[in-house]
Amino acid sequence: MRYVAAYLLANLGGSNNPFAADIEKILGSVGIEVEKDKVTKVISELKGKNIDELIEEGQKKLASVPTGGVAAAGGGAGGAAPAAGGAAEAKKEEKKEESESEDEDMGFGLFD
Repeated sequence: MRYVAAYLLANLGGSNNPFAADIEKILGSVGIEVEKDKVTKVISELKGKNIDELIEEGQKKLASVPTGGVAAAGGGAGGAAPAAGGAAEAKKEEKKEESESEDEDMGFGLFD
């Protein structure tokens, strides 16, 4: 991920097709040791591609990724009962977490 971020930074800096030296310079400036094979992989995958179009495509793909919610918990109209059971279970877990956090501070706070 850091190699892609460095590529994007070089692209924002005005280099439409950054070279390995550009990425190495960016990563080196923050003390990251560069692995040449990863740099060449990023450059070869992104060479000649429009970064703005790639980001737009990625956002469309992420929009189709399920993020949980009712559809994931119940699966539609038939899932109302499991979702209700899940809510009760969530309350039990919440109570359990509250009691655990009370035990952790041993009855006194940081600024008491």
